[in-house]
Amino acid sequence: MGPTNVALVKLFQADNNLRETQLRLEAVSRNVRIQQRKVSELAEKLRLAQSNLREQQSKSGTLDLDLKTRDAHIERLRAQQQNAKNNREYQAFLVEINTEKVDKGKSEEQLLQVMEQIEKFQAEVKELDQAHKAEQTKLGAMQTEINDRVAALQAEIDTLRPMRDAAAAAVPPSARNAFERLAERFDGEAMSALAKPNRRTEQYSCSACNMDLVTDIYNKLHTRDELVFCPSCHRILYIPDELPPELAVHKVKEKKEPKAKTANMKPAAIGRQTAAEDVMKSVTVEDEPAPESSDSQESSVNSSANSSGDTDSGSSNSSQ
Repeated sequence: MGPTNVALVKLFQADNNLRETQLRLEAVSRNVRIQQRKVSELAEKLRLAQSNLREQQSKSGTLDLDLKTRDAHIERLRAQQQNAKNNREYQAFLVEINTEKVDKGKSEEQLLQVMEQIEKFQAEVKELDQAHKAEQTKLGAMQTEINDRVAALQAEIDTLRPMRDAAAAAVPPSARNAFERLAERFDGEAMSALAKPNRRTEQYSCSACNMDLVTDIYNKLHTRDELVFCPSCHRILYIPDELPPELAVHKVKEKKEPKAKTANMKPAAIGRQTAAEDVMKSVTVEDEPAPESSDSQESSVNSSANSSGDTDSGSSNSSQ
């Protein structure tokens, strides 16, 4: 691959490392955030219950004051009734007193209802306050437990971020912009490795969406320095380290010529004889020669001697 694609792969790897660490930090702190949200919700419920309690207590004070005022008014009316000059005035004070008593009864009923609400909100406030304190204690324990882990992951993120920035700076602006758009769209998965499903055939696919690709895609990525996108998912394609040319490009094996048959071929094996009698019959025993008699041996010796004598005489005569 060309320098642009190599720089993009390095950026992709650095970006993935940073995102992975951020996800681990998020997973570690997720439970703390959930607990914080639970504590906040309980605090809001407690605040609302306390507000309702104060409202009912204020209403109860108003009703109580109203009852006391009505009682005082009724007492004044009764005193005035005792000093009525005639029956008409007396009856007028009596009607007014009865009216105040009716209003006082209504206020007393409202006060009873308010007192019930006060008791209800008091119990709710007490329960919420206990739950809120318990969840706050739990939150404190969780924060103490994961503080070291969060600090370690945050330190790792602080180390990886400059590496990611340096890898991004090495990529040309146009390619970097394309990478950033795809990384935002696919949650960091901006690039996809080239895959070869069958090692025996020269066929390739996108490892992200499994889309079949054209045959010359490998040569295009290997020899050119330009961005190649998957036609299906539109991710940037690249050649992984585990797919070098010797594995990616299919080589046709040369056919071997058949060997010529040699003239000296071994004869076919003779069939084995299975019966013992046939084996015995197949063997022929040669007759040994009979030993010669003593007379024949002597005659043969004499004849040989005579022949030697004749030879010697002939040789002497020739010498003379």
